[in-house]
Amino acid sequence: MEIRVWKTRALLIFVLSLCVAVALALFPQTPELQQIDASVLPAVPVSYEETVVPAPEAPQQQKQQKVDNSSQESRVANATTATSYKPRYQIAWAHPLNYGDRFATDIYGKPVYNQPIIVLHETVYSAASAINTFRTPHQQDDKQVSYHTLIGLDGTVIYIVPPEKRAFGAANSVFIGSNGAETVKTHPNLASSVNNFAYHVSLETPVDGRDRDRRHSGYTQAQYKSLAWLIAQSKVPDARITTHKAVDRSGSRSDPRSFDRRKFLSLLHAYRGISRKS
Repeated sequence: MEIRVWKTRALLIFVLSLCVAVALALFPQTPELQQIDASVLPAVPVSYEETVVPAPEAPQQQKQQKVDNSSQESRVANATTATSYKPRYQIAWAHPLNYGDRFATDIYGKPVYNQPIIVLHETVYSAASAINTFRTPHQQDDKQVSYHTLIGLDGTVIYIVPPEKRAFGAANSVFIGSNGAETVKTHPNLASSVNNFAYHVSLETPVDGRDRDRRHSGYTQAQYKSLAWLIAQSKVPDARITTHKAVDRSGSRSDPRSFDRRKFLSLLHAYRGISRKS
């Protein structure tokens, strides 16, 4: 008799557990909100108002300097002069439908502890076109898109989404690092992505690259300097700075094309060396 009762209880527990699993699969939970430590990400330099700040006037000698970017000497010179570089910046907030909150759990209630990553992109078309897209309300979840920051061809840093918020920069994406595969599902009808722990930065594509070719003429010196300056404000290590192409799992993303990672890291390390000594 006792064995029969034990078996009945075991069967009931199994059935209840199965029902809970099915319910979670069919009816995902609303993820818990997370207020991330925004101090590890680049900060917006002014109050949350739309504004434009001009860059300081460069000396005439520096304006006329021509640099051969293919040589090792030029990389050293670029890194040295970059540390005094201060970009012009602008704030142009995206429409609230095009970004969201960061979450402490996924849709199944599982806690997530991912450290931030920085994902580099390019616009493909003009910066103005991208900003217009981000400021246009999109009701459909799969059409909502944004970056945290965009860097124009002239080096202007344009802040679009506050760092503590989740920009929609990489759908169907996974980051592979020292912790293995990292991705978080925050929407029941969309693929999991890195957006919950990513800071998205995009470079404006040069005119000759506004197509789908594999390469273009590359980004301007001002863009590399501004990108390094921006990311130097963060505490994200080199190993967690990646590209849209690297995290994409849709097979359709190849940006940022023609990106010189060595040049970028040289400038970034110069900035961070200055900040560590100060």
